[in-house]
Amino acid sequence: MTIDDALGDVGAIENAERAGRARCVGNWSTGQILNHLATWADYSFDGMPLHPPFIIRLMLRPMKGRFLYKKMRAGGSIPKVPGGTLAIGPASLEDGLAHFRKSFARLRDQTPTAPHVIFGRLTHDQWINMHLRHAELHLSFVRMD
Repeated sequence: MTIDDALGDVGAIENAERAGRARCVGNWSTGQILNHLATWADYSFDGMPLHPPFIIRLMLRPMKGRFLYKKMRAGGSIPKVPGGTLAIGPASLEDGLAHFRKSFARLRDQTPTAPHVIFGRLTHDQWINMHLRHAELHLSFVRMD
């Protein structure tokens, strides 16, 4: 999967939403999902507002390859973060679409500058892989009938 594939998938989701053929099987709306994914992509450039303790970073660093190249599992949560993750507030479909398209195009076209809070410096391809795995997880909760 590439960024352009993800943008195409989001276009199909948009069409299904507008035709009344999309439904979310999780707790979030499509707008929330898209905004969440876009915000996390933005953190790659703008920095993450969380700062995990050293011991957590040390424990998770050996799992870097899993986060970059394997499917993410549903149900994970960040301890001590309300709702288990960041950027889960309400968002309209239009706002989520616009934010997702802008942020993922930026990710495609520019190399992120912020270090990852767990894994440190990542290459452009590594950042892309991580965000595509994240998008695969969350977009799987949008079903198109």
